[in-house]
Amino acid sequence: MALALALPLLVVAPGGNHQPAPPAPGPAPAPSAAPQAAEEPVVSVYLTRTDTTESLPLERYLVGVVAAEMPAEFQLEALKAQAIAARTYIVQRLRSGDTSGVPEGKGQVSDTVAHQAYISEAVLKKDWKDAGREHDLQKLQQAVKETRGIVMTYQGEPITASFFSTSNGYTENSEDYWSSEIPYLRSVESPWDKEISPKYKTVVTMTRQELITRLGLSGSAVPVSLSSQDKNSASLLNILSYTEGKRVQEARVGTRTFSGREIREKLDLRSSQFNWSIQDGEVEIVTYGYGHGVGMSQYGAEGMAREGYKAKEILRHYYTGISFAETAKLLVQKNNR
Repeated sequence: MALALALPLLVVAPGGNHQPAPPAPGPAPAPSAAPQAAEEPVVSVYLTRTDTTESLPLERYLVGVVAAEMPAEFQLEALKAQAIAARTYIVQRLRSGDTSGVPEGKGQVSDTVAHQAYISEAVLKKDWKDAGREHDLQKLQQAVKETRGIVMTYQGEPITASFFSTSNGYTENSEDYWSSEIPYLRSVESPWDKEISPKYKTVVTMTRQELITRLGLSGSAVPVSLSSQDKNSASLLNILSYTEGKRVQEARVGTRTFSGREIREKLDLRSSQFNWSIQDGEVEIVTYGYGHGVGMSQYGAEGMAREGYKAKEILRHYYTGISFAETAKLLVQKNNR
C-alpha cells in the first residue's frame, strides 16, 4: 500500500472547470499582473516492470492510482476521498520538485507503493475491459471527475496525505510511527474497520527459533529458562508501553527492547498492535489492523461512506484541521516563487 512513505498531501464545486473562460467580445482587456490559471500538469510515471515512462495529465493519472489503491466496489464517497488524498500527494511532489525514489530522468514518480501504486492506462483499458470491469472503471473516473482539482492543505501547503488499509480502531500520531510530529496527522477513532474489513485481524505462526532469528537476537538475549514447551509468552515478550493509537510502542523481547514498528517490520506483521502466545515450540502472533496506521484508514473511509458521510467529511475526520485548495492555484504559486 501507499505509501511506504517518507516524511517526506481546494474548495471547488465537484467537476469544476479550471480552464480560463474565453474573452468577451470587444476591445482587448488591459494587461493584468494577476497570474493566469495553470494548464493541467502532466505527470511522468516510471513503470517499474517495463522500465518505461508513461506521461499523462494529472487527472487521468489519478484514475490509475485510485484503481491500484482502493477496491472499486467501495462507496463512491470513499473513492472520492481516496482521489483527493492521491491528488494531494502528487501535487505536493510536483510543487516541491521532488523526484526522489525514481531512476534519474525516468519520471517524477514511480508506480509502486514507494510513492503511490498505479495501474497504467493500457492495462486499465485492456485488462479491465477483458475482465468485464468497464463499470468499475467508469466509477473510478467519476470519483476523480467529481473531485477535480481538490487538494488538502494545512497553512496553505499541500499536506502529507498518508493513508493505509485498516485501523485497529484508532489511527496513529505521526511521531509514534515516524519521527516527526505533524499537526494534522493525529490519532483519531476509527471504529468502522472492525466491522467491515477482512484485514482487521490476522493470525500468523512461526517457530520460536524463527522469531528469535528474525529479531536478530543472540542466544544470550533470550531467557535460558524458556524451553520450547514453555507456554508463558511473558517470559519472552513483555510489552512496556502503548501509543495513543493503542499499538505497541515499546516491548522487551528477552533482554532487548524494541519499538513496536521494529518488531512489525522484522517479523513482517500487518500491524504494530500485536500479541503472541507460545505452545509446543510454535509462536502464534495475532495482529489487529493492516498498515502503519497514520492518516486515513481506507476501510474506515468506506465505513463512513456507508453511513452517509461525504468525501470532505471523511478527510476532515482523518486529517485534523485541514483546509481545501485548488491544484491550479497551488502550482501557479509554486511557479511564481
